[in-house]
Amino acid sequence: MADIYVIGIDAGTESMRAGVFDLDGGLVAEGVTPIETRFPQAGWAEQSPEDWWRALGASVRQAVGKAGIRPDQVVGLAADTTCCTVVAMDDRGRSLRPAIIWMDMRAAPQAARIAALDDPALKVNNAGRGPVSAEWMIPKSLWMAENQPDLFEQADYVCDCQDYINFHLTGRMVANITSASTRWHYDSRTGYAAGLLSKLGLTALLDRWPREVLPLGQVIGGLTPAAAEHLGLPAGLPVAQGGSDAFIGMIGLGVVQPNRLAMITGSSHNHLGFVGEEVHGAGFWGTYPDAVIPGLHAIEGGQTSTGSVIAWFKRLIDSGITYERLNAEAAELLPGSEGLVVLDHFQGNRTPYTDSASRGAITGLTLRHGPAHIFRAMMESVAFGTELILETMGAAGFKPEDVVVCGGATNSDLWIQIHADVSGLPLKLTRIANAPMLGSAVLAAVGAGHYDDIGTAAGRMVQVVRTVEPDMKRYEAYRPVYDSYKALYPALKVVLRP
Repeated sequence: MADIYVIGIDAGTESMRAGVFDLDGGLVAEGVTPIETRFPQAGWAEQSPEDWWRALGASVRQAVGKAGIRPDQVVGLAADTTCCTVVAMDDRGRSLRPAIIWMDMRAAPQAARIAALDDPALKVNNAGRGPVSAEWMIPKSLWMAENQPDLFEQADYVCDCQDYINFHLTGRMVANITSASTRWHYDSRTGYAAGLLSKLGLTALLDRWPREVLPLGQVIGGLTPAAAEHLGLPAGLPVAQGGSDAFIGMIGLGVVQPNRLAMITGSSHNHLGFVGEEVHGAGFWGTYPDAVIPGLHAIEGGQTSTGSVIAWFKRLIDSGITYERLNAEAAELLPGSEGLVVLDHFQGNRTPYTDSASRGAITGLTLRHGPAHIFRAMMESVAFGTELILETMGAAGFKPEDVVVCGGATNSDLWIQIHADVSGLPLKLTRIANAPMLGSAVLAAVGAGHYDDIGTAAGRMVQVVRTVEPDMKRYEAYRPVYDSYKALYPALKVVLRP
C-alpha cells in the first residue's frame, strides 16, 4: 500500500494546510496557503469563503506536487476546519456576506439572551448554568436575523466553514456531527434544538441548516468535475466527512476511547476526552453524544491564555534572552519558583470558572526573583490550570490514565515535564505535530475503505514516539503550591476586573 495516499486538510484561522499521508500515517508532503482575516469593527472578525476555496486548491496542488506522486495515487480526502465560522450562502454555494469566523464576538448580547432561557438544550453549557459563548452558531445566526434580516431571508443555507467546503467539493450540503453537536446544540438522539429556536423566534433557521448530519468518516460524495479540476485530483475521489479542528485533533492523537485525554496546546489549551455515559456539570462543556466516536460522549475543557502568556512575557523582557536560556535557568529552580504563584487568567477563564472578566496575577514577588522565576511560575500556573480542569472533570467521573499532547508546549521539555509532575500523569507525544491534519487523513482513509472504523485507522496511523513520566516526588512538592493557586481566584475575583 506504499503507493496509495490520502489527503488530510486542516483549514485553520491563519492558513489552509493540506498534507499527503501514507496509510501508516506518515506525512509525505505538505502545502500551506495563508488566509486573510479582516476586522471591520472592534470585536468583529471576518473571512472570505472564496479565499478558503482558492487556498484549498493551492495547498492541495502544492502538497501533491511536493510529494511527487500521481493524482490517481490519492484514494481519499477529508478536512477539518474552524468551528462556528458561520456562512450564509445561496443554493449554488455563493456566499452572501463575509463569513463570521469563530473569534467574532458581535453576538455577545444574543448569547446572553440565549443563556437566560430555560431550555434542555443548554445542558451542555455548564449543566445549564451558562454562559453561552458568542462564538457559537445560534447566537451568530440570531445576530444575522436581527441585524441583516433581508440577507438572512435570502440565504438558502446558513452553515459552518466545514459544510461550505464540503459543498464545493461534492455538491452536497450536509452538516458534520462534531460541529453540530458541540456548537449548534444538536443532539444525535433528538436532532436540532427546535424548542430553543422557537423560544428565540428563530425557527426559520431550521429551513436553512443542512437537513442531514453525517458522522465522521462517512463518505459525503465524490469530487465534482469542477472541484477535481480546482484541486488537480481525479473526479469522483471519495470525500469523507470531517469536523471541527480540535475534536479531529483527538483522532490525530489517537484518543479514540475513554480514560485518555487529548491536550491540544498553542496560544490556548484544549482538553478533550470521552466518557461512556452522558454527564453534565459545572466547570466543563458537554457532554456531547456521538460527536466524534459513535457511542461515546465527548467532554471538553479549556484554558484561554497558555502559550500566549509565555509569549507575552518573552516580549516584555526581550533583551536578547532566548527561550532556550529561560528554559535552562528555570529548570534549575525547585517546584514552586521560590514562592511565586501566577494566576493564568490573562484573558479570562474558559473552564472551570467560565469568567471572561477575570484577569491574571503574579503573587509572592520579592527582590530575589528574576526572569527565570517568573517564567517557570507561568509555566507552572498553566499546568495548575490544567490540573484544576482535570480535578473538575474527575468529580464528574472522567479520570484519564494518560494525556496525549500536541502543539506549542511540546517545544519545551521543561513545560511538558511540569505538566506531568503537576498532574501525576504520563504525557505522550506523537510523531505528527499537526494532529488535526492527521486526524483528517485518518477519516479520509476510513472513507476510502482502507480501514473499517476510526479506532482501527487511528491505531495504525497514529504513533506515540515519546512518553514523559511524572516525577512523583515533584508531584508531592507541587501539592501545596497547587493549593495556593486554587485559592487565588476566589480571593482575587472581586478585584481582578478590567
